Amino acid sequence: MIRHKPFGSGHPYVADTDQRSPSRPVAGEPVTLGVRTSPELTDVICELEVTGRDGTVAKLSEALERVPAASRGQVIDGGHLASAQAKLARSARGWQLTLPPAEPQTTYKYRFTAQTRSGGTQKTQWFSYTAATWAASSQAVNVIGADRVIADSVEVLHDGVRPLRVRFALPLALSERVTGFGERFDALDHRGSKLDAVVFEQYKSQGARRKTYMPMPFAHVVGGDGWGFHVETSRRTWYDIGASDERRLVIEAEVGPEPLDGDTLLNLRFFEGTPTAVLKSFLSVAGGAKELPDWVFRLWASGNEWNTQSEVIRQMDLHRQTGIPVGSVVIEAWSDESTFTAFRDAEYEPSSDGSPHSLSDFSFPEHGAWPDPKAMVDDLHARDIRVVLWQIPLIKMRPHPQGQARFDAEAAIRDGRLIREEAPDGSLRPYRNRGWWFPLSLMPDLTDPEAARWWTEKRRYLVEEIGVDGFKTDGGEHAWGEELQYLNGMRGDEGNNLFPVAYAKAYGDLLESAGKAPVTFSRAGFTGSQAHGAFWAGDENSTWDAFRWSLFAGLSASACGVLYWGWDFAGFSGDVPSAELYLRSAAAAVFVPIMQYHSEFNHHRKPSRDRTPWNIQERTGDQTVIPVFRELVELRERLVPYLAEQARKAIDTGAPLMRPLYFDHINDEEVWKHPLQWMLGEDLLVAPVTDEAVRTWTAYLPGGNWIDAWTAEKYAGKRTVEVSAPLNRVPVFVRAEAWNDMKDVFLPTA
Repeated sequence: MIRHKPFGSGHPYVADTDQRSPSRPVAGEPVTLGVRTSPELTDVICELEVTGRDGTVAKLSEALERVPAASRGQVIDGGHLASAQAKLARSARGWQLTLPPAEPQTTYKYRFTAQTRSGGTQKTQWFSYTAATWAASSQAVNVIGADRVIADSVEVLHDGVRPLRVRFALPLALSERVTGFGERFDALDHRGSKLDAVVFEQYKSQGARRKTYMPMPFAHVVGGDGWGFHVETSRRTWYDIGASDERRLVIEAEVGPEPLDGDTLLNLRFFEGTPTAVLKSFLSVAGGAKELPDWVFRLWASGNEWNTQSEVIRQMDLHRQTGIPVGSVVIEAWSDESTFTAFRDAEYEPSSDGSPHSLSDFSFPEHGAWPDPKAMVDDLHARDIRVVLWQIPLIKMRPHPQGQARFDAEAAIRDGRLIREEAPDGSLRPYRNRGWWFPLSLMPDLTDPEAARWWTEKRRYLVEEIGVDGFKTDGGEHAWGEELQYLNGMRGDEGNNLFPVAYAKAYGDLLESAGKAPVTFSRAGFTGSQAHGAFWAGDENSTWDAFRWSLFAGLSASACGVLYWGWDFAGFSGDVPSAELYLRSAAAAVFVPIMQYHSEFNHHRKPSRDRTPWNIQERTGDQTVIPVFRELVELRERLVPYLAEQARKAIDTGAPLMRPLYFDHINDEEVWKHPLQWMLGEDLLVAPVTDEAVRTWTAYLPGGNWIDAWTAEKYAGKRTVEVSAPLNRVPVFVRAEAWNDMKDVFLPTA
């Protein structure tokens, strides 16, 4: 076997051994060509024909050097994904050759030949590329709104066949800050940095690696005239935010092969005014949040090891026994892990045509994992606890599917419900997931209304008959590769970022069609996700760094119009957090739109790694955990009416529910020195304690008059204050004008 894939797996950040890198070469940059071979092949040669701009042809033969074989940027990590990741083909060998910088308007044609140990040869097909060059193109960008594009800065990268990218610059005043870009984990103000916008599953350490599940090509520019912009594309974009030139914001964007109109390749929309005005204008184009029911503001409880009916009920019983209110339970490990529609151990006759089942089609063994799911849901509803079930948008093909999973796969292929990819012969075949989670699975095209309906109808009985209240729409990041083909004609470069938006929408539509609120809980998204349910910040360790990164994520997502957002407070992966980290992050989560604890699957090893307060108390030996956590959740319960009211106002006005201080204090430079403070609605200023081993905290109070929520002490604004910060509180200040309405929330009368 000898294999070369010019575009590799489509991993956006890492080149595979067997690909061309860069996949679309640019004049003046070196090009690496690589293959993978089976062990019997040796001495790989690249045959190269170079056709210059004058038509002269040079033929070369270059030997490749051995390199470690790798694919899909894979890194084995020690969490729940480790067992699911595809293993590297250790028996395969990698070979690479780096060519000198490509010449402009020059075509390179190449193939690879390898010797076998028996003296034979194996060859690949011929491949070719033309080195792309940048050229000025004043008409390539269509500006909507006040034109801020710097004259003569617009360029197009063209390879002689089609345009590939557009690049242009916007002016930055030295006083201006740039923030937004979707959910970002490393900072609030991105001035002086470079970043990109592509949906990617970064398993843990998102802040350190600066990658995100939910990017958006939208940003606020604060501190000057007040403006913002949206690059109106679903393709990948890049941003140099004053890093190379402090007075310029340089934007680069992939473009399609055909102009949008005339010579226009890209639309760029500008918004003017305050951050709230900019966001409201953006949401009028992208779509804003739909109001969700009040129960989403209560505590969400979850653990990956709650994988039986008895365990779910036991955990909810412990909530009742400890007096800790809970509003919803997210059940992740409920399904057969094959169809993701049937409860594990359920008995039923598979539908050979892939059609949906009804509850009456199932029987549930008394000694199975889920002896009576409907009775369980009814019991939880009677306790005022809602139920959310986990989902994944894939059809597993490893191990080889049997029963209903097999019939579903056959129906999806037969009836054309899947995303497709190009085969080596140029034909289309079903796309096989290239990510490390459920590798080689099929992927339904949920951007297609009919395919989405087929997929969600198989889950209708869960909503209408069993009574579940929502779905955790996990794993929307599995579409890799610009060559993918969607059913509406989109290629992967255009459709992959939109997939998670369509995924959440499909499940929300199912819930609404059954008369329920569209409560979905997603980690991946893009422009347009604002209109589809709630979000959490994805997988993260239990560390203080991760705590801070997650708060940055929430504030940046909120600044882009994501209203219902939360994170796995205190982290979900690795060993349990300290009691201090657990309570500090729980206290902060009280003042975030979604308050949730969750824990990773640990194969039921002891001691438990559940993030329940009782397990944290047992593991740490700190007997204050349960009483302090109860106090925090009781406070959260009292906040629910305020949160619901403020959510409605946020939908109406555009001002985020959880909003960075610059939204309300545009000209106050001091707020940027305290980036992890925020306003929760109109009246509450939150200053979470994000450092270890402190019992006092310095908070900044912007203009206005403020009252300490815990002591009723009055403060004038435009100053920093140091306040007491025991573990059962996060420093919170109330606008003086709202104190009479809010004081009973914080200082309830006996």
